[in-house]
Amino acid sequence: MFPEYDVIVVGAGHAGCEAAASAANLGSKVLLVTMNMQTIAQMSCNPAMGGIAKGQIVREIDALGGYSGIVTDISMIQFRMLNRSKGPAMWSPRAQSDRMLFAGTWREMLEKTPNVDFYQDMVRGLVIKDGKACGVITGLGHEIKAKAVVLTNGTFLNGIIHIGEKNFGGGRAAEKAATGITEQLVSLGFESDRLKTGTPPRVDGRSLDYSKMEEQPGDEEITGFSYTDTPKPKQQRSCWVTYTNQTVHDILKTGFDRSPMFAGRIDGVGPRYCPSIEDKINRFAERERHQLFIEPEGWNTVEIYVNGFSTSLPEEVQYEALRTVPGFENVRIFRPGYAIEYDYFPPTQLKHTLETKQIRNLFFAGQINGTTGYEEAACQGLMAGINAHQAIRELEPVILKRSEAYIGVLIDDLISKGTEEPYRMFTSRAEFRTLLRQDNADLRLTELSYRLGLASQERMDKVVKKRKDVDEIKTVLKETSIEAEEVNPFFESINSSLITEKQKAEKILLRPGIELTQLAHALPTLQTKLSIYSTENIEQASIQVKYDVYIEKEKELVTRMSQLEDLEIPSMFDYKKILSLGNEAREKLSRIQPRTLGQASRISGINPSDVQILMVYMGR
Repeated sequence: MFPEYDVIVVGAGHAGCEAAASAANLGSKVLLVTMNMQTIAQMSCNPAMGGIAKGQIVREIDALGGYSGIVTDISMIQFRMLNRSKGPAMWSPRAQSDRMLFAGTWREMLEKTPNVDFYQDMVRGLVIKDGKACGVITGLGHEIKAKAVVLTNGTFLNGIIHIGEKNFGGGRAAEKAATGITEQLVSLGFESDRLKTGTPPRVDGRSLDYSKMEEQPGDEEITGFSYTDTPKPKQQRSCWVTYTNQTVHDILKTGFDRSPMFAGRIDGVGPRYCPSIEDKINRFAERERHQLFIEPEGWNTVEIYVNGFSTSLPEEVQYEALRTVPGFENVRIFRPGYAIEYDYFPPTQLKHTLETKQIRNLFFAGQINGTTGYEEAACQGLMAGINAHQAIRELEPVILKRSEAYIGVLIDDLISKGTEEPYRMFTSRAEFRTLLRQDNADLRLTELSYRLGLASQERMDKVVKKRKDVDEIKTVLKETSIEAEEVNPFFESINSSLITEKQKAEKILLRPGIELTQLAHALPTLQTKLSIYSTENIEQASIQVKYDVYIEKEKELVTRMSQLEDLEIPSMFDYKKILSLGNEAREKLSRIQPRTLGQASRISGINPSDVQILMVYMGR
């Protein structure tokens, strides 16, 4: 009934979709197995992509040839560039998506991708032979053979949904949990644990009074996520902001005795940076209110996502509390919020390729590795799909360094440090964030993608032209002299100190608060010279000029750090024979088996003296 596949991907969430697309686009024959063909790429929680650090990840996925950026641009109903008031390293794109259009576009793109087949069934087990993944066994009893398997099970592994004192098996609202895989992997020696996440109620937008809320429109200029020429929407939908109050908090507290979280019915640890509303009012009792973002679910629906009100309290408590939120006095609930706990596998059991250390050609991606968020899942899926393809053809693995991409930071964090709570990406996790900006992901990663065979010639040509244009613009700024009388009226208009003699445009641009497009608009000579270049490339040149000192400092730091990153440790190195290492260091190094001395230095509990001992022992 089934041919033998190169790669089987289990689960069709954000990780599974990117894994299937990347492996197939590299030339592997892929089977995407999902429990429900109608929920491919479903946005299980909020209908949004991007945000702080997450937006950088989506742009990196796009630069590497993934689909998430294109799908988001097609389905967005609102776009905002966050942190514009800060430096470019902090700028982060975020989009509200039409939930149904997002999922529909993903499925359409996968169906148009050669080499991707689909099958609807639950996977209850893996076929393992001689320590190698060779296929899957489905709920209907089919054994489907493959050279590699990528598990992207999301919250479905032994998932339990909690609403107040009620709980029932499920991987998502109205969808059953997946069983069998955890038990098999544990029997093979894998370590598993439980995590928790939650979601807010969905409400009827027709029952809300928006006059009592603050409007939050999108940006006038839509930058988007994809470096392709994907069309952007001609109009946008506003989101809204309202707040809880003391009455809301008092009503919520009446349900605390029936809260599965406080009553101890949930074993899993929840996301620290996206707590439930009951957790917020419990942990931050001094705060009189908490912000709620009222987010439309799409162009053609009245359904609203109440961001900030994640909860697993009883339905009647949720309803009564919501009714005392300004604008929600007559609210109608479509679906109550709930918490879900599920199995995950601590990611220190993986290699940097996301292949498991114990079973060859078995890859994990997404929430099965302890992460939270669509973007974190999608980038893992992309890399797992790439490396599954590379592994079965005995090609070089693709591992991104911490200095190359947020994706590299995320995977290295997971493999080196593990996680005991849902892992979420932040800009603060990246030590080289001036280099890892959202605006230059194409310059950083497209060439690699092109060499692999993911990025098209058209994409590569666009990057080559961007580099050339940026260099030319920087040369223009270095060589163009601006007379004092030409620029002083502009300085007066922005309350900046005047000059008495001519200066190069480059020096003027280094003044705080001056943007290149703004400067060119005020100086006809400069405007004429820059008129042949795109806004995107002018902005890129401006950033490189203004932040050149910081960029060069980070590049120097990367060079110094790479000395440790380049020192590889032999595989299955026996740390137990190095008696000068402490017990904790020997135990952690033996368990994680770091690839390089750089990775070893980032393992929690490994100190600089341990690294020095390793360097001496290895003759360095």
